[in-house]
Amino acid sequence: MFGAKTKLVDPERALPGRAEPMPGLGRHAVLDTPLQPPFPEGLEQAVFAMGCFWGAEKAFWGLPGVYTTAVGYAGGYTPNPTYEEVCSGRTGHAEAVIVVFDPAKTTYQTLLRTFWEHHDPTQGMRQGNDIGTQYRSAIYTADDAQAAEAKASLEQYQAALAKAGHGTITTEVAPAGPFYYAEPYHQQYLAKNPGGYCGLGGTGVSCPTGLGATG
Repeated sequence: MFGAKTKLVDPERALPGRAEPMPGLGRHAVLDTPLQPPFPEGLEQAVFAMGCFWGAEKAFWGLPGVYTTAVGYAGGYTPNPTYEEVCSGRTGHAEAVIVVFDPAKTTYQTLLRTFWEHHDPTQGMRQGNDIGTQYRSAIYTADDAQAAEAKASLEQYQAALAKAGHGTITTEVAPAGPFYYAEPYHQQYLAKNPGGYCGLGGTGVSCPTGLGATG
């Protein structure tokens, strides 16, 4: 029934998209910081996909040390897609959140813990009732250090999930490609619409402390 929605599109069949990026998006509705670069020197970026990006973004914007967040599309082929194009399943993109943070005030490990605990990473091409490739779980890493920490945290959280009787993590860990910003009305949606839909739900399994690469 859901076969077409849960199969990633082949690159040659992806929609062509467009050269023009999303126009200026203004400032963060909660943090009052810029959504787009340039960002202050010394800040780092992380990109996560964990289902509907409205709830994903809300999970991060209140963390200490987070400078700004924004929602968009990542991991696919179509440049500068629209929301409707992503929902068609013909872009290869996942709904994602970019988190810009100060490493002097928080750690990538803290962001990973938030990522794991705020969704169910065992569901494949869905999250709860949201079904489709755009709702898959993914970590798009900025460099080798992030990749090592992400993969180590996956192994550790998998062990915790297995102990609690849950299945296998399906989260994709891959180098970050372009991040395409979503339309303005999606940015900080749940702050602007407090009663808005949020389909995210964690497993209830805590992420182990001290997770990340060792040695």
